Amino acid sequence: MRWSARAYDNSFGYVSAHGAPLVELLDPQPGERIVDLGCGTGVLTAEITSRGARVLGIDGSQAMIEKARAQHPGLDFIVGDGHDFTVVQPYDAVFSNAALHWMGREPDAVITSVREALVPGGRFVAEMGGAGNCAALTAALSTAWREYGLREPDLPWYFPTPAEYATRLEKGGFTVRLLEYFDRPTPLDECPGGAADWVRMFAGSLLKKVPAEMVDPLLRRVNELAAPALRRESGWMADYVRLRFAAVRR
Repeated sequence: MRWSARAYDNSFGYVSAHGAPLVELLDPQPGERIVDLGCGTGVLTAEITSRGARVLGIDGSQAMIEKARAQHPGLDFIVGDGHDFTVVQPYDAVFSNAALHWMGREPDAVITSVREALVPGGRFVAEMGGAGNCAALTAALSTAWREYGLREPDLPWYFPTPAEYATRLEKGGFTVRLLEYFDRPTPLDECPGGAADWVRMFAGSLLKKVPAEMVDPLLRRVNELAAPALRRESGWMADYVRLRFAAVRR
């Protein structure tokens, strides 16, 4: 998927803002070496660095990495795929916020890559979408596609249950120390176009397969279908469900 780094920061800055509790769970220490996997534009990479750690930001998007380098000169960023990234020397921790659900092609390969990047006893601390994440949003999206005679969209996310992901971590050589699964309804304050704006940002790859003249009416229909569940007097909400964990490499 191709990302617009500017749109991501301008309209979806809450992705990084909600990462603050995860940084506290990571509890980075001065001198630690930490990978920020799926670092985006580097907001949390810089926050972890401010705690005294040495951080390498990795993201699959060239546009995100370019903006991260521009906004945070002096920090280390590279383009890399979470399924098969490697590091020269192992790190003390791997951190990941709102990124693992984009790495669903082979979740076990991601876990293996993370394990290989860690020293024995190293920490894997992350938050991702869990089962049921964006259920109303994706139901509206799928229904609109069907109504317009389009092929059922192949959604690009992986939202596991807590039991499923804990099992993957344990089989992948980790001991799970903490796992939380919780609803987090999130205001889409910067989305004047409602669910349609969310689709344009996070499911833009699906729109590339839609005839250009159909995109706007299709997204209006997504809004109509999603509104009963997600539109409030105060504005639109995203029906997020999160899976947060801390695990240690055995």
